Amino acid sequence: MPTVHALPNGTRIHRTDRENFPYGAYHLYCTPGNAEYPEEPYNFCDPYSNPQPQEILQILPHPVWGEYGYPTKKGEGWIGDPRTWELDVGRLSQTLYFYQDPGSPPAERYWSSIDLGTEIYMNENQIAEWTVRDFDITVPEEATRV
Repeated sequence: MPTVHALPNGTRIHRTDRENFPYGAYHLYCTPGNAEYPEEPYNFCDPYSNPQPQEILQILPHPVWGEYGYPTKKGEGWIGDPRTWELDVGRLSQTLYFYQDPGSPPAERYWSSIDLGTEIYMNENQIAEWTVRDFDITVPEEATRV
C-alpha cells in the first residue's frame, strides 16, 4: 500500500487513516529499493530492474479512480466489456504518491513516454490480452508555454 492517497482536490490521506484511505483501490505497491527511510510496513518487490530500482504501483477498479475515467467496479474494462474508456492518465499520474527521502528537494516528474499494457507475473500458463484501438494525447496550453 502506498503511504498516502491523494484526492483530486489535493487532500492527502495517510494509509493509517482506516476510515478514509481507499485500501481497495490498490493491488500492489513496491517501495523503490534505494529508499533510505521507507515507512513501515514496506516491500522492496522489484528485483528485476537494473541498475535503478523501480517504484511500482498497481491499481484496481475503484470509485476513487472514476474522476480520471478509470473503471470503478470489479469486472469493468476486461474482456467482454465493449465500452470505450477516456482516461486522464496525466492528471491521475500527478496525484499518485511517489516515495521521496525526507528532507530531499521535491522531485520533478516528467511523463515523457507512454507505456500501455498489462503486467502479469512470470507464472506458467498466464495469458494477457490488451487492445488499444485509438488514443489522443492532449497537451494543455499552459504546458506548451515554456
